[in-house]
Amino acid sequence: MTREEKSIAIEDLTAKLANANILYIADTSGLNAETTSNLRRTCYKAGIKLEVVKNTLLEKAMEASTNNYGDLASVLKGNSSIFIADIANAPAKIIKDFRKKSDKPAFKGAYINGEIYIGDNLIDSLASLKSKEEVIGEIIGLLQSPAKRVIAALLNNAEQKGEAAE
Repeated sequence: MTREEKSIAIEDLTAKLANANILYIADTSGLNAETTSNLRRTCYKAGIKLEVVKNTLLEKAMEASTNNYGDLASVLKGNSSIFIADIANAPAKIIKDFRKKSDKPAFKGAYINGEIYIGDNLIDSLASLKSKEEVIGEIIGLLQSPAKRVIAALLNNAEQKGEAAE
């Protein structure tokens, strides 16, 4: 790869990182062709961009980015693939699901809305994170619950008064 090609690759990665609030880094080496294809297909269906990257190029793109990746560059050893997503827990769920059959992909670290997560032991915690939509749904459900009870009580009270008048 020439210097110009490296420079273009770094610019491309920097642009991708600038638009990403959720970035996972994992080791996908050792997966056979069928499993890799299934992983790519699953990521595509979930709206996740999966790309194998060179560690040095990703590290330079992280340095050039406006985001603060902190110690995340320390995980850039061996084979690295990046998962760029819109939903914080989606890549973790996919990684966890694929690891039911093998030990790969191996989670290295993640950048999620400004927070850094490093270590394979965090994959279960990240998979259980609630997405923004799930939290909003729960809040709406909690807000609707008291109103539904009041309406049910009023309707029940009106029915009882109607029966008493008969």
